[in-house]
Amino acid sequence: METIVVWLVDTIGRLGYAGIMGLMFLESSFFPFPSEVVIPPAGYLAARAEMNIFGVIISGTLGSLSGALFNYFIAYYLGRPFLMRYGKYLFLTRDRLDKVDVFFRNHGEISTFIGRLITVIRQYISFPAGLAKMNLLKFCIYTMLGAGIWVSILAYIGYIVGNNMTLVRQYSREAGIFLGIFIIFIVLIYCYFRIHRRRAS
Repeated sequence: METIVVWLVDTIGRLGYAGIMGLMFLESSFFPFPSEVVIPPAGYLAARAEMNIFGVIISGTLGSLSGALFNYFIAYYLGRPFLMRYGKYLFLTRDRLDKVDVFFRNHGEISTFIGRLITVIRQYISFPAGLAKMNLLKFCIYTMLGAGIWVSILAYIGYIVGNNMTLVRQYSREAGIFLGIFIIFIVLIYCYFRIHRRRAS
């Protein structure tokens, strides 16, 4: 891990914001590349005045969006025909796929936003959104909101603790706990307004 971090600091230092975007594209697509080893080193470089912290956050968020769009369009154009043909081997029936469509029509925005804040899920939430053909503008907005929060947290951690991966992992875990509480709070508010709106109608 330490070797990877040193390489990332060197790579990001040489490639700059384009390097951050490229690495976050990988992290946000289905490649197993954790954001915890990309953004904190960039935050560390910002603390050394070698990069701008806002540039790190913007490029990281745009990289996340581009990777999410990559997954979205794969699912949008290839996913459903493939699953309709071979989904039975994965116990995915037409009825289940239709339920995914209905769910994302009703809850796509909140699911996309929250999914970007949860480890592992953030890499794959774009697939059901693409399968359900979620509105592209809404998908981009809620993806950027969720990704922007996560990237900002990691950039701040790197800015504070530097390239100490032990502290980065510790602070990332703690941030994950607070995000979990935040997610529960958001879901409760969302459910309250959904129920209230349904009763009013």
